[in-house]
Amino acid sequence: MPALEHSVQRAHGSGSIARLVAEADAIVARIGQHSLAKLALRFGLAVPFWRSGILKWDGFLQLNDVAVELFSSEFKLHLPGGPYDYPAPELFAFGVGCAEIILPVLLVLGLATRFAAAALLVMTIVVELTVPDGWPIHVTWAAMALGVMALGPGRLSLDALIARRFAG
Repeated sequence: MPALEHSVQRAHGSGSIARLVAEADAIVARIGQHSLAKLALRFGLAVPFWRSGILKWDGFLQLNDVAVELFSSEFKLHLPGGPYDYPAPELFAFGVGCAEIILPVLLVLGLATRFAAAALLVMTIVVELTVPDGWPIHVTWAAMALGVMALGPGRLSLDALIARRFAG
């Protein structure tokens, strides 16, 4: 019996409060299923990157001028001795724009999930080095990416479907 429940029973001479706490805990645990939590983590991490990626494009493989301008003049890497300009800003803008579309789609589908989360963690670190004042939101992105990397995609994913299909 957990210590809290044991002390509650001793204090009140009855297990009614302890039972109530245990029943409430069980209800909350049933709502927060592992697969649902993993799906929510995947979606939560995908959304901000998808939204950022969509804003960088004017059409199929056509970066907009704003995206290139941001990487050319606004975004700087804040490293010791810096800030530094991005070398080949057009290439960086194109790569980031592609990654911000492809990786969230992989996350939502649950395909190559841990790889996609790891790539978004790296992107989050670079974003933090580019926009250091954004750390409160960046730390949540990093936490979600680490959660997906550690816990995996869950049953509600193409990774799980593929694993079941090709298992034994």
